[in-house]
Amino acid sequence: MVSHELEQRRVLVIGAGPSGAIAAALLKRKGHDVLIIERQLFPRFSIGESLLAHCLDFVEEAGMLEAVEAAGFQRKNGAAFAWGERRTHFDFREKFTDGKGWTFQVQRATFDKLLADQAALQGVEIRYEEEIIATDFSAKPIATVRRLDGSEYRVQADFVLDASGYGRVLPRLLDLEAPSGFPVRQALFTHIEDRIDDAAFDREKILVTTHPSLRDVWFWLIPFSNGRCSMGVVASSERYQGRPEDMEAALRSFVAETPSLGNLIKNAVWDTPVRSLGGYSANVKSLHGPGFALLGNAAEFLDPVFSSGVTIAMRSASMAAGLLDRQLNGEAVNWESEFAVPLKRGVDAFRAYVEGWYDESFQDVIYHPGSSPEIRAMICSILAGYAWDLKNPYVAEPKRRLRVLAELCATS
Repeated sequence: MVSHELEQRRVLVIGAGPSGAIAAALLKRKGHDVLIIERQLFPRFSIGESLLAHCLDFVEEAGMLEAVEAAGFQRKNGAAFAWGERRTHFDFREKFTDGKGWTFQVQRATFDKLLADQAALQGVEIRYEEEIIATDFSAKPIATVRRLDGSEYRVQADFVLDASGYGRVLPRLLDLEAPSGFPVRQALFTHIEDRIDDAAFDREKILVTTHPSLRDVWFWLIPFSNGRCSMGVVASSERYQGRPEDMEAALRSFVAETPSLGNLIKNAVWDTPVRSLGGYSANVKSLHGPGFALLGNAAEFLDPVFSSGVTIAMRSASMAAGLLDRQLNGEAVNWESEFAVPLKRGVDAFRAYVEGWYDESFQDVIYHPGSSPEIRAMICSILAGYAWDLKNPYVAEPKRRLRVLAELCATS
């Protein structure tokens, strides 16, 4: 049954994940009426657990940093990389760009609920287990919402922010989806009680391990504060051929081929079912339109290798909230030049290094033993999430700089 009444709201946000919670809180702090519609009930499982330092700038902006710091999450100060016998690491405190030199590694179910609860404490209304099933942007935006019991109602808003993540609500409903350009890859992942007894293992860094012989295959190991880790492998579809159909057995087969990782987690208790996520890379035809803008993964997702997803999501939330505040106060806003173009600048910087990871040029740079401290500091800034700092040459000209650097590493 559809209610014929039309509920009037100032801003409608689709999704209560990090980008939705941050955007809604920022707008509420500016005095705007905000309603979040969230399809799931929190807490709910999600990956993307290793935050980048730049994330905390937006958490702080939204007035949530104190609560996050008090939650007991594992502190993170960088990223470590391993390939065979080679080891290297980047410490966020030694980066080129000004900004935070630390962050957290989080179980997303707890972290996302914390952010959503903080937004609610600031006055944002969140309706869980409700789903937007239709929209009409022919005039003032109208969304049809379905409750858990099957009943429906309509909401009319001045503006809609889509923070629906992998749900990609508006891209689906408005036919905005576009090919990503990345090959289809699949991730297998789980949480383990890690029981790591290697005294050299640094729990304050994510560990990214390259497969010894298949350099397009890599693993993440993300330590949490409770003696557990998130662990997963990313590989293209052909790398799964000939492996067990059982997901845990397939993941264990990749680990068995990678002695450095296998030895590190040799005592682990595999107590959580292995999950799969495939074909996750996504793109859209436009990041905005009359009456709406797309945030984070709802617009574009690259690849999990550098944990850029939550950073891009929060950055887009902060940018969109600032522009929308101006627009709702009667100021003219150009969403293309003030939102889409500058946001894509950082996304494209991340993209250059993701592509370089898989074509091995960026791996050659990372694992090269003789890189200069200055260049490492500039690369460290990108790994810390500061991919919009145009003073950093490796952000301003990512493809050219990476190509030249990779050639230098190869010749030396």
